[in-house]
Amino acid sequence: DEEFNDLCFEFGLELDEITSEKDIISKEKGEEKAKGASETILYKIDVPANRYDLLCLEGLVRGLQVFKERINLPRYEKIIPPEGEGQRLIITGETVHVRPHAVAAVLRNITFTKERYDSFIDLQEKLHQNICRRRALVAIGTHDLDTISGPFTFTAKPPSEIKFKPLNQSQEYTASQIMDLYRTDSHLRHYLHLIENKPLYPVIYDSNGVVLSMPPIINGDHTKISVKTRNVFIECTATDITKAKIVLDIIVTMFSEYCEKPFSVEAAEVVYPNGKTHIYPELAYRKEKVKPELINKKIGISETPSSLAKLLTRMCLKSHVTGNGNNIEIEIPPTRADIIHACDIVEDAAIAYGYNNIQMTIPKTYTIANQLPLNKLTELLRLDLAAAGFTEALTFAL
Repeated sequence: DEEFNDLCFEFGLELDEITSEKDIISKEKGEEKAKGASETILYKIDVPANRYDLLCLEGLVRGLQVFKERINLPRYEKIIPPEGEGQRLIITGETVHVRPHAVAAVLRNITFTKERYDSFIDLQEKLHQNICRRRALVAIGTHDLDTISGPFTFTAKPPSEIKFKPLNQSQEYTASQIMDLYRTDSHLRHYLHLIENKPLYPVIYDSNGVVLSMPPIINGDHTKISVKTRNVFIECTATDITKAKIVLDIIVTMFSEYCEKPFSVEAAEVVYPNGKTHIYPELAYRKEKVKPELINKKIGISETPSSLAKLLTRMCLKSHVTGNGNNIEIEIPPTRADIIHACDIVEDAAIAYGYNNIQMTIPKTYTIANQLPLNKLTELLRLDLAAAGFTEALTFAL
């Protein structure tokens, strides 16, 4: 446990506590309620809000393995199916006032186990809570592709015209009835307000009129995925296209490991109302250049360019020295949407170097602190005014 705690710390994470379901329940509800609960050891790990790639076991383990230099960072590959064979998602003009954007992808020939499946669902939930802003910006839907046939249509209709069997329900309801049904649901009631007062509700159909989902509320029961699912169709509908691309990239990079061809993702085509098409996921790799002296200066260390490149490579940022050691070229993988600026790269170098290994120095500026004369006068006045029976009121003015 101590070793794992140290490893997390070195990697810039914090091991919050080591516990079990039984411990948690007995703390919150007492010993009685905890009887029969699982005693499996659980690690609670604090992950920084910008590192979506560490929000599931797959990504966390992969990140730590690369950090420990046990594996090389995988190369994620987008496979574009032959003309006419890929999946298409057609966005109609009606969506423009509810959820105008959508992206899609396919995980082909994937092998789930109970653990992998749980992790897959869990990651979607975590993404919904943070980057998706409780589904307001992005809502993720995952479907068993073998139960439906494309092309798919993302449109918006009056609630009375939408009718389907929601996930884990036994009968069909109209959209208005679904809203009433989930008004008391502890989990889903928090999302109803997102579309409740809109004249049209967003909905996704396949070519036979089967409802895949009514985002951002619920998927249809017809397409639900299970441990036996082999091909997963992923759609993300959104009010913010940038966030949608990030969310799609994260889901496919995390779980493409379990596809028949590991780390490959089948692309899907999205057709916009204006007739333009776009292939998703983007899985974009990009290059950044940073000067070694900048990294050294900002962190306060003096490492050679090649050792800095090695430190960055351990943080999943594949780097090598270029131009006689004047530059480090860094490849930003699609899993790292948090790298926006050179300072993000410097931060990763500092984490890999180890905050505890950075020499503490006394700042070079030499000054002696003194109280401002005005403040000194004010304090003297304060005492006398208080002695005279006045009460000081400090107004909240900036």
